[in-house]
Amino acid sequence: MKRQSPNASSKGVTSVSRLLVKPAKSRQRHDITPENAGWLYVGFALHELQAGEDISLQQSGRELCLVILTGSANVQVGDQNWNDVGGRQTVFEDKAPGAIYVPAGHSAQVTASTDIELAVCSAPGDGSIGSARQIAAEKMSQEVRGKNSNTRYVRNILPETESADSLLVVEVITPSGNWSSYPPHKHDRDALPEESKLEETYYHRLNPSSGYVHQRVYTDDRSLDETLSAEDGDVVMVPEGYHPVGVPHGYTSYYLNVMAGPIREWHFHNDPAHEWILNNSK
Repeated sequence: MKRQSPNASSKGVTSVSRLLVKPAKSRQRHDITPENAGWLYVGFALHELQAGEDISLQQSGRELCLVILTGSANVQVGDQNWNDVGGRQTVFEDKAPGAIYVPAGHSAQVTASTDIELAVCSAPGDGSIGSARQIAAEKMSQEVRGKNSNTRYVRNILPETESADSLLVVEVITPSGNWSSYPPHKHDRDALPEESKLEETYYHRLNPSSGYVHQRVYTDDRSLDETLSAEDGDVVMVPEGYHPVGVPHGYTSYYLNVMAGPIREWHFHNDPAHEWILNNSK
C-alpha cells in the first residue's frame, strides 16, 4: 500500500515530525485540512473565542461536527438556534461536551457566551443527512475499555450508530500511567468486515498541562515507524498504521479523535505481536 505523506501545519507552525502538529500562537490553534495533511478525508480545526466573539463556519462539500470542548456558546444553522451549548469548565470534567452536527452545504454561526474552545471536525458529505441537529448528552454513549493499566474511558460523540455522511468523533480519558489505543490497532485497509480504512487525528490535552504522552505510529513493514512526544494542545495525525498512546505517571490524558474514510464503519485490526495481551489481562 502506498503511504500518504502528511505535511500539515497550523498557520505555519512546524514540528520535527510530519505527523506531529504543534498549535499556532493565533486564536485559530489548528487548521488541518486534507490538502495540507496529504490525505483525502479528515479535517480538524481548533478555535479559541472570547465571550461575545463569533465565527462563521462552512466548508464546501464537507459536513461538520462542532464540539464545544470548554465553555458555552450559542449556535445558529439557518433558522435553527441552540443556546448555551456546552458548559464544561475543562475537558477533564466528567460531563459531555456540547456538539452540533452540520450537514454539508449549511453554514453555522457560533457566538461564544463564555470563553470557549471550539473543535471543528470535518469530512466529505453530500448534504443528504437532513437538517442540522444538536447531539444530546444522552446520545453520547460511554464505555470503559481495557483492564488494569490498559483502562481508558470513552465518550462517543458521533458514533456510527448516529447519522452522518463520513464523520466519526470520539473523546477519551486515559488515567495516569495507563495505555490507550492499546493493544496497538490499525484501520488502514478497505477490507470489510475485518478492517476499515479510516484516517484519524488525535487532539491531545494533558492534566497538568506541563505533561506529555508518547504515541507511536508504525506499519507492519516499518516503512512508517515514528514515536512522538505529544504535549498539551498538539495534534498527531494517523494516515495509516498502529497508533498506541502511553501516559506517564502523574498525568491524565485527554484526546479527541476525528476519523473518516470511504465507508463510515470502524473495524480495526490488532497488531498480532501484541494481541495476546487481551487474553492474559486479569
